[in-house]
Amino acid sequence: MKGKLYNSKFVNKFIKHYLKYDKDNPFIFISALLALLGITMGVMVLMIAMGVMNGTHKEFKKRLFVMNYPLTIVSYTPKGVDNRLLEKIKHHFPEVKISPYYVTQVIAKNADSVNGAILYGVDFKKESEINSIFKEAYLGIKDRNYSKFSAITGDDLLAELGLKKGEKVTLFFSQQEAAGFGTMPLQKRFKIISSFNSGLSAYDKGIIYTTQEAFVKINKKNPNYFDGAHIYTEHPMELIEKIRKILPQEVGVEGWWEQNGGFFQAMQMEKKALFLVLLLIILVASLNIVSSLLMTVMSRRSEIALMRTLGATKQEVKAIFFKLGVIIGFFGIILGTILGLIGMWILTNYNIISLPEDIYGTSKLPIDLTLKDYISIIVGTSIIVLLSSIYPAIKASKTNILKVLRNE
Repeated sequence: MKGKLYNSKFVNKFIKHYLKYDKDNPFIFISALLALLGITMGVMVLMIAMGVMNGTHKEFKKRLFVMNYPLTIVSYTPKGVDNRLLEKIKHHFPEVKISPYYVTQVIAKNADSVNGAILYGVDFKKESEINSIFKEAYLGIKDRNYSKFSAITGDDLLAELGLKKGEKVTLFFSQQEAAGFGTMPLQKRFKIISSFNSGLSAYDKGIIYTTQEAFVKINKKNPNYFDGAHIYTEHPMELIEKIRKILPQEVGVEGWWEQNGGFFQAMQMEKKALFLVLLLIILVASLNIVSSLLMTVMSRRSEIALMRTLGATKQEVKAIFFKLGVIIGFFGIILGTILGLIGMWILTNYNIISLPEDIYGTSKLPIDLTLKDYISIIVGTSIIVLLSSIYPAIKASKTNILKVLRNE
């Protein structure tokens, strides 16, 4: 084996020998087994935890899009957004879909039940083109000849008020109207023609849609000016700056990531913190690799000394114990990956863990492990395993031959 640092056949033979169960030193084998199981459990837990974090992140993003559209045109003045400006945006960017809206706060009442809500005045057809949840409700309208004083509400609001589709709900507005010698809040009855279920109770209880015509009549709005407009595009981050350039100073555009930036940043930070904390499990397991290899070195000192006297080099001894640690660690990574995939499959296909749907938007545990996160887990674990194998290997290669043989 001239020109090589060590004899591969010689090294591999001793690795197989040291991996076998030793009756005289059973604790060494048990320690190595615990290290293997520790690495396995660490990788498995990391995979499932990262999958749950990603799945939850993705589910929240999906649910938040019910009312957080890719881009939103907002007015910084009471005048509102000119319809001609929206036509200009559509002309410059024909691929986008725009749904202008009016918005105000109302109180919904039926018998003794009352509930605060946000009322949106929208074009039902345009809104259904950019909002998948609203689209289901829009397609569920039985009578297309609905009046302008029609409403689409969330299922939870209907349940809260004790109403059914086809019945009427009374909405109280902030405007005042004359009543005898005084005034009282403006009120109007709307017929509920359909309902939606976004999966988030806060939306389903707090949002009502009606026609733009009703909004204009009740609130005396200018039909050519809107409170804002929702824009759907496949590439909002690329388009936002281009749209911003053609907007006047009194009108702005916001992306969904800006409206919910703090929330998603907090989730990303939580994900990173969880990754580092769970990586400590693998770090602790790697200490068993160190202790197992060191015990092997101590118990095999005479064999190491004999190998050295028979011509084995320091590099060969170092390679034996370094590869031992790597084999234990990488077998743990492989087993952890297999168990992690099995665990995620079970949690995805069987409802073992149930979640409150009104809080999380889904009753099933969402799991979505990305390739990037899996690579991060493997790289992080591999680095820990490699570092854990270095010290015992160096210790073995520095065994004092004369001292060991003299004591033997």
